Amino acid sequence: MIIVTTPYIEGREVQKYFGIVNGEGLIGANVYKDIFSGVRDVVGGRTSTYERELRKTREIALDSMKEKAQQLGANAILNVRIKYSNLGGTMGNTILVSVNGTAVLLD
Repeated sequence: MIIVTTPYIEGREVQKYFGIVNGEGLIGANVYKDIFSGVRDVVGGRTSTYERELRKTREIALDSMKEKAQQLGANAILNVRIKYSNLGGTMGNTILVSVNGTAVLLD
């Protein structure tokens, strides 16, 4: 499965469009992670715990989108967009990672 952020792939022609496919992943930050992450930010450094969790969550969202495209018979997803949203409110520090793109069959 080819997954790209561009609207086309040079040298490849779209044979069929299947439409929009999407995937989501949620990450909930807990109090302890927040505290230690905040300390690290103040002292200087990277919050590797959050980076690792965000990376895993993004992969979950991408895998979900990829599975949906494969079920349609696609071999590529074009124009992929990734969005991060802090749900806040009653969800606490929950971050939603959502991805979408156009599932296609390339020659």
